[in-house]
Amino acid sequence: MAEALVLLAPGFEEIETVAVIDVLRRSGITVTIAGLLPDMVEGAHGIKIIPDKAIEKVQMKDFDALVVPGGNPGYKNLRRDERVLEMIKDASDSGKLVAAICAAPAVLSDAGVLKNRKCTIYPGMESEVENGGGEFLEDSVVVDGNLITSRGPATALHFALKIAERLVGKEIAEAVRKKTLTEPIME
Repeated sequence: MAEALVLLAPGFEEIETVAVIDVLRRSGITVTIAGLLPDMVEGAHGIKIIPDKAIEKVQMKDFDALVVPGGNPGYKNLRRDERVLEMIKDASDSGKLVAAICAAPAVLSDAGVLKNRKCTIYPGMESEVENGGGEFLEDSVVVDGNLITSRGPATALHFALKIAERLVGKEIAEAVRKKTLTEPIME
């Protein structure tokens, strides 16, 4: 069974976080939510989530994928945390799936994993990925090898489905897409 780790920082974007966790679990993927804080973490719009584990209690070697939600100030809290940057580097260097949405590709940029990679980010933040050597594309979801990036809350379901497709296959992701009434991505 595929396993994904979702990072949770104060100020996370709720739609991106919950939609991804939900779609991945519907796809049969085991999801662990790791908080920068050991207890409840509050999102950018006041929704509170209790993480499954504190970040220091997880190791990337135990997961197939790392998912980094955006949100403001969530992405800022993630990018300031050396544990997060090391975890991203470790996942990328190990060839594991690394996925970031909204402003979170800026965190991937700080971790140094975007060099010569196609990616996307929240509108107006293009320089964040370009400064890290990434090639910005305006698509809603961009896949480049083991890297998946997406633009923001409205793209969260497509982003999550693309992660599911990579982890458990197109057939399962398509079944979840149909059950959630998500429109197909125009490619």
